[in-house]
Amino acid sequence: MAKKEHILRRCVFCGRSEKEVQVLITSPQAAICSDCLQNASIILEELLQEGLDAPQRGKPGKLPKPREIAAFLDQYVIGQDEAKKYLSVAVYNHYKRIGQKQNDDVDLEKSNILLVGETGTGKTLLANTIARMLHVPFAIVDATVLTEAGYVGEDVESTLARLLQNANYDVQAAERGIVFIDELDKIARKGDNPSITRDVSGEGVQQGLLKLLEGSVVNVPPDGGRKHPEQKMIRVDTKNILFICGGAFDGIERRIGQRLNTQMIGYGVAHKTAHIDRKNLLQYVTPADLRSYGLIPEIVGRLPILTYLKALDPQALRRILTEPKNAIIKQYIHLFKMDGIDLTFEDAALDLIVESAVLFKLGARGLRTICETIMIDAMYDLPSSDKKSLQITRNYAEEKLGRLSATQQRLNVA
Repeated sequence: MAKKEHILRRCVFCGRSEKEVQVLITSPQAAICSDCLQNASIILEELLQEGLDAPQRGKPGKLPKPREIAAFLDQYVIGQDEAKKYLSVAVYNHYKRIGQKQNDDVDLEKSNILLVGETGTGKTLLANTIARMLHVPFAIVDATVLTEAGYVGEDVESTLARLLQNANYDVQAAERGIVFIDELDKIARKGDNPSITRDVSGEGVQQGLLKLLEGSVVNVPPDGGRKHPEQKMIRVDTKNILFICGGAFDGIERRIGQRLNTQMIGYGVAHKTAHIDRKNLLQYVTPADLRSYGLIPEIVGRLPILTYLKALDPQALRRILTEPKNAIIKQYIHLFKMDGIDLTFEDAALDLIVESAVLFKLGARGLRTICETIMIDAMYDLPSSDKKSLQITRNYAEEKLGRLSATQQRLNVA
């Protein structure tokens, strides 16, 4: 009788045979190698650190209180305490509304949010951080690419296509997600009067957004873009989707200033207006200012929570460089540490980075560009060298910035 041939067992994860691995743990149905088991233990440890009781994607578990949400935002966003308070309360109430019982006597309405602030003040970061904390699908949409139906561009419903993609086309998860619509000010109508002609990128798009913001069932093209009759659609109910809108609204301070001045006439005007902080007029923004800027009344009414973000001063920019969990300087230090290089920054070098960001008026977004300009040569050369430490001094930073320093000097002379 012929000897029975030995059948090689293979790992069900990596597919390697027992001869190719150090240890193969087998059972009657399956086998796993020691390498895959070790990787699984690392993943399990990370999950334990995050908390195994974390809510499922799209289904928040224990809802954090507003102060807890604000405290989480403090780890990633410097300042903007007023915006954090409004956001925290709005998000808390929104997900309480989703979790209410069906037989409740009071029907809670959705409260979408509008953030007004200059570029680089943290509007997108705030929305993204809240979505990460709640473990819900999140999508960022640029309102400038949206046009009316029948024109070149993207349909309004394509905003939900990105949310579906980020939720792996899990409709139930997407219907509890968050959508951040950026550059809302760019679709403001050109005049204060309703347009008698087509405003392709303005009033018409605002009208299209109404049904999404108020809550309705819409047909979404799964791949985004334009809709066509033969395309397969996915039905999505937007009543439980939280919409956070943001925009710089460049020039709205002038409208706010005019409104504050025209409301006060007669004797004692100087005394009555003395309390107004004219360096930060955005804090006095009202729905009436948004209407005069070009948002239609229906849009303003469906964004009941209105708050502002302050322009970042040099002190805030300096803190942004080093304090948050994902601070830019911490990222560079970690990148160099992965190559065995000890990276340090002098305080004077950090001050120069802040000065340059203030010069170009790009807010926190400009810090990364300036840092990349300073660090690009070191990131190119040092991984191939034997050097184990690098200190960034002000002289080194000025030398690498080059044209930026020259531009700053010319402006200072002028």
